[in-house]
Amino acid sequence: MKRISDINPLGKERPNPSEEEREKLRQERLQRERDEGYQMLVELCNLGEYDMAQQLANRQFNWGYEIFDGIVMERID
Repeated sequence: MKRISDINPLGKERPNPSEEEREKLRQERLQRERDEGYQMLVELCNLGEYDMAQQLANRQFNWGYEIFDGIVMERID
């Protein structure tokens, strides 16, 4: 770790990512959030908390899942 006095605020510490790299990172983050959301919904259903899982799926519409008869399914629009 550098001392504050050693850091040049106007210098290049790290390069800015290109738009393509930013989009790729954003897509990876969204997919990771979707996968984690799926795991949460499955765990809630396994615990018998179907209503809570349904509420979470409805609040997190961007995950693309719904609860049907206690099973996590991909939402079809």
